[in-house]
Amino acid sequence: MDKKLKLHWLLLGELFGSFGNSFIWPLTTIYMHNQLHQSLTISGIVLMLYSCANVIGSSIAGTLFDRYNPQKLMVSGLITSIIIMTILVKFNGWPTYPILLTFYGFFNGWIITLLNSFGTQLKKQSSRFVFNMLYFTNNLGVVLGTMIAGPFYQMTGNQVAPLFVITIAMYLAYTIVAARHFHIESLHLQQKKTKRRTTSYQLPMANRIIIFTLFGSIAIIWLTYAQWSSNLSVYMTDNGITMSLYSLLWTINGFLIVIFQLIINWLTKQIKNDFLFVYFGIFACCLSFVVLIFAHTYSLFVLGMVILTLGEATAFPSIPAIIADLSPKKLKGKYQGFFNAATSLGKAGGPLLGGIIIESFSYHILFIICTIVIGLVELIIIIISKVTHNTKQY
Repeated sequence: MDKKLKLHWLLLGELFGSFGNSFIWPLTTIYMHNQLHQSLTISGIVLMLYSCANVIGSSIAGTLFDRYNPQKLMVSGLITSIIIMTILVKFNGWPTYPILLTFYGFFNGWIITLLNSFGTQLKKQSSRFVFNMLYFTNNLGVVLGTMIAGPFYQMTGNQVAPLFVITIAMYLAYTIVAARHFHIESLHLQQKKTKRRTTSYQLPMANRIIIFTLFGSIAIIWLTYAQWSSNLSVYMTDNGITMSLYSLLWTINGFLIVIFQLIINWLTKQIKNDFLFVYFGIFACCLSFVVLIFAHTYSLFVLGMVILTLGEATAFPSIPAIIADLSPKKLKGKYQGFFNAATSLGKAGGPLLGGIIIESFSYHILFIICTIVIGLVELIIIIISKVTHNTKQY
């Protein structure tokens, strides 16, 4: 058996994982509200706990990746997730469901961080291409999964147990792929040898400044992005647009990401400066909120989503790729863990913060604040990247 890590096995694992997750995450609020008879506030708190657990799992897994056998860490995380889902098949009432979902959130962050960290170890492809393909595959799995999950949920009488069985099957396939093919040749032994030579590694200050600027930036961007997936649904229905049309926006989002990623993969061969993709992507995210300020018809909401998706597909894979290039091999897992933790923090706090602004002021004020905040993030990244030009690539 070829013991070298190959990109196509990582992509297959990503596909199994994202497809399986699509049978859990999108239906959580509906299931808790309609079947478990919990308020939307309680559902929001449960999702926040899920995201917070995701943050912790990401941070721990990233640090452990750099110190222990990554393949064993991945397989153990997958098996534990399967055990949790197996329990949920039988016990999915209140409060068992939110408790186990939170534990699942921990290991979901664990698995995603480890997969991204594996991606940093590939030498034949650039980090930009690797993260582009991982992002493409993740969204392909989400598109396919969400297309099936909704109708299947209705066919099974709004029961989640059959959905969890599909997730378990996907994670079993993921486990087999990881156990057979997620090899990193001599990484563990190399790290032990490195530890005998030196007890610490000092990241260059320029690298550190850019990396932590990107951590803060992605957290803030996700705080704003989360408005699209949470508070915007109420705003659109208040404007006479049905929930089915709101859901269609996310179908459009998924398909466009797949299409845009194919184009962006070609562009990355022509444009070598990853920061240009970040600049353009964040600008597009900012512009999507400008559209929301004036949006009252469905066509404008669609236009906003198209612009948002273009920004998401351009910037979101570029940021972890830059972090991977600026961090040494010994610290790549740690910083990928911090990146995923920052993403989860933004997802966790976005709906709550947005709700507070809406209740205190209005939706239009929220959209204006999001526009200004993203614009400031863009400006800060441009300044920091220009000032700290003496970075070291690894």
